[in-house]
Amino acid sequence: MSPLVEEKCVPCHGGVPPLNDDEIAQLLPEVPGWEVIEVENQKRLQRTFKFKDFANALDFTNRIGQIAEAEGHHPLMITEWGKVTVAWWTHAIGGLHRNDFIMAAKTNQIFAQMTANG
Repeated sequence: MSPLVEEKCVPCHGGVPPLNDDEIAQLLPEVPGWEVIEVENQKRLQRTFKFKDFANALDFTNRIGQIAEAEGHHPLMITEWGKVTVAWWTHAIGGLHRNDFIMAAKTNQIFAQMTANG
C-alpha cells in the first residue's frame, strides 16, 4: 500500500495552486489504476472499480462516502451494476491537490480489502 493511505487531508480553501504536471507525475505511481483526466479545464483523478453485482458496488460507494466524510473531502461517484467510477479533485483550486492522491490511495485500500474478503 502507498504511504499516502497513512496521511490525512489538510483543509484546502483555495489560495494555493493546483499540482503541476511534474508533481502529478511523481504522485501518480503511488495510486495504481488511476488516470488523470481533464473535465472543464480541470484535472481530476479517476478510476473505475469492478464488482460482481450491484450490492457490492453500493457497499463500496458507501465505504468511500464514509472516508470522504471523515476526511472532509468528497468525490464524484457513479454507482452502476457491477462498477463504481470515482473521481477526486479539489474544487477550491480547480485541479489536483495532494489530498486527491491521499483519497485515491485510501479508495484503493478499501477496494483491496473488499476484494480480499470475497
